[in-house]
Amino acid sequence: MNDESGPLDRSTAVEYASWFKALADATRIQIVSLLARRGEPMAVGQIVQAVDVGQSTVSAHLKVLADVRFVLVEQRGTARYYRINENCVRCFPTAADVVMGRPVPTQPDAATCETGGTR
Repeated sequence: MNDESGPLDRSTAVEYASWFKALADATRIQIVSLLARRGEPMAVGQIVQAVDVGQSTVSAHLKVLADVRFVLVEQRGTARYYRINENCVRCFPTAADVVMGRPVPTQPDAATCETGGTR
């Protein structure tokens, strides 16, 4: 980040914008909330039943969330299971504070969100 009175550096701003964009949909918020509260990997069919949206729509939303690493994918045979990426979700509130210019005790590196699982 540049000095405290200037804007965020471009690469950080781009990363944070991708996070906010990924969460700019009610169904994706539902999916993130479901996976975070469930605390265990879920198959697409389970997610479809919980959010009451079609399978292809849920799959498209999961791809968006996986692309920004909010969810991680595990392949089990022919099935894919999705789980919340705790590291990335922990970074998000700090990102919001940083964008708003609020003091943050420690600013996690955006790369922290890349840990764990296969995309």
